[in-house]
Amino acid sequence: MKTRKLRIDWFVVCIVGAAVLATVMPARGGVVPVLDWATKILIAILFYLYGVRLSPQEALAGLKHWRLHAVILSFTYLLFPVLGLGMRVLAPTIISQQLYQGLLWLCLVPSTVQSSINFTSIAKGNVAGAIVSASFSNLIGVVVTPLLALALMATSGGLVIQPSSILDIVVQLLVPFALGQLTRRWTAGFVTRHKRLKLVDQGSIVLVVYAAFSHGMRDHMWTMVSAGQVAWLVLVCLVLLAVMLWVTWTVAGLLGFNRADRIAIQMCGTKKSLATGVPMATVLFAGLPTLGLLVLPLMVFHQAQLMVCGALAGRYAQQGEVPATSAGVTAAGRGDR
Repeated sequence: MKTRKLRIDWFVVCIVGAAVLATVMPARGGVVPVLDWATKILIAILFYLYGVRLSPQEALAGLKHWRLHAVILSFTYLLFPVLGLGMRVLAPTIISQQLYQGLLWLCLVPSTVQSSINFTSIAKGNVAGAIVSASFSNLIGVVVTPLLALALMATSGGLVIQPSSILDIVVQLLVPFALGQLTRRWTAGFVTRHKRLKLVDQGSIVLVVYAAFSHGMRDHMWTMVSAGQVAWLVLVCLVLLAVMLWVTWTVAGLLGFNRADRIAIQMCGTKKSLATGVPMATVLFAGLPTLGLLVLPLMVFHQAQLMVCGALAGRYAQQGEVPATSAGVTAAGRGDR
């Protein structure tokens, strides 16, 4: 059997590198206000580009397959938050309250776009359905995710969300996103042709991670958690991913979806977007001393979903049929081919 060459995800490497650099050399003194303003501007540019790239016409045209999209959105914005609330029992005995807040935030963010579509394509699933669902998840996530955070994180997460955060969400996220949508008839072609603009997205997120961890280091973030709690966090993220892989595959089968649709449901319904979640957290929880710990679970889950779903998609591509009840958990448990 041919072995696949291990591909390095340099984006993830840069994110981890930014977190490590901030731990060793956090921004201090006069650099801090410059960094804060730079992150605000870059986040606005980031969400403007998101608005340009996402086509509302395609999302609306694809809603004729409404059952598929309803199931995926239910996993993203209903089941994930319910599981997030259920994990409250882990704090503070197994993981710290700060890490639990991060787990709950992880459960509220939208699905990914690119990896959901890519893995669905590799696995020979319903690519058109994945495109519409992943795009629609991000379209509504700009509004739904902050609302869920306001409703759940202040009560179950123990966070105090300042009223000014709502204005920040509007100014830094919603307005640029809306401008991107309104101007996409003139800008979409340019953005699509110039693939290197993706570096703006990735560079913005790397800088946001550095700023978040720098802020945490200035407030002695790592004294609030132990190495054992971080190890538990990794295990919890892996278990959460395995559960969602099994549930999405099994429920989709029970609802009568064909194999291609089940793949799209699993690949879209189990993803959580680092690219959207980290900038949103930076705006919504601006000034929070534990912001670095808040985004840490999302960083762990993001890497896990790429590795596990990549292996799972490759296996689906090789198989003529996939067992209805065990494929998701098997792949998640092994984590390799």
